Amino acid sequence: MMQELEMWVQKIGPVWSALVATTFTWLVTALGASLVFFFKKMHRGALDTMLGFTGGVMVAASFWSLLNPSIEMSERMFPGMAWMPAAVGFLGGALFIYFLDRFLPHLHLNFGMAESEGVKTQWRRTTLLILAITLHNIPEGLAVGVLFGAAANGMPDASISAAIALAIGIGIQNFPEGIAVAMPLRRNGVSRAKSFWYGQLSAIVEPVAGVIGALAVIYMQPVLPFALAFAAGAMIYVVVEEVIPETQRDKYTDQAVMGFIGGFVVMMILDVALG
Repeated sequence: MMQELEMWVQKIGPVWSALVATTFTWLVTALGASLVFFFKKMHRGALDTMLGFTGGVMVAASFWSLLNPSIEMSERMFPGMAWMPAAVGFLGGALFIYFLDRFLPHLHLNFGMAESEGVKTQWRRTTLLILAITLHNIPEGLAVGVLFGAAANGMPDASISAAIALAIGIGIQNFPEGIAVAMPLRRNGVSRAKSFWYGQLSAIVEPVAGVIGALAVIYMQPVLPFALAFAAGAMIYVVVEEVIPETQRDKYTDQAVMGFIGGFVVMMILDVALG
């Protein structure tokens, strides 16, 4: 099965494979959001555990799927300075999300309107929540796109199986993300249809970011180790600034931590077993 997938990815090329992979991750978000048609609310402990799981997957993916390949490529491309592309790219990714976080109006899931971040606006709570998750999804789509673009383009140190493992991992953690957006909206009185719509809409940026990542690899191959580390830095920033704080605002912190551990282990297994 894996060999067939690898042949198919090589056949359709870097951009299309990145688009297909990130469309898959977007659809899994929509699948999670669809639970709003069956439930009006979900226990806060369950939501915190799922958010913790999301953070664990993102941290594991940042190292196993992004930073480690970046360092391995740098050892070949930049002898004696293998640390440099990973360090520069990682810092660049974190700074990119930092500036988006500072200026893009948004509101994290479990926060009150008084705690909204970015430029002050009169936008509604729903809009600010969607923007927060959209910000969250940019580095995920970018990571999948860069790795698929590199692998499908036949670049050394980047395997298609590792890219598939990353897409599966991001897809798995997108399921609770879809729930985490749609359920609070429904609980606040938004209709089921609108809650689902906004929940899936939060991940629509992933295919866009994925295609951008793949194109960057094709036309600027020497930047690949930087691009991989850039995606890692962006994801780690999101986990530390957004995901973890959201899980620590209630009495279910222990469950959230165990969710984080579970997510990390799942992504590590996927990457080692498939990559």
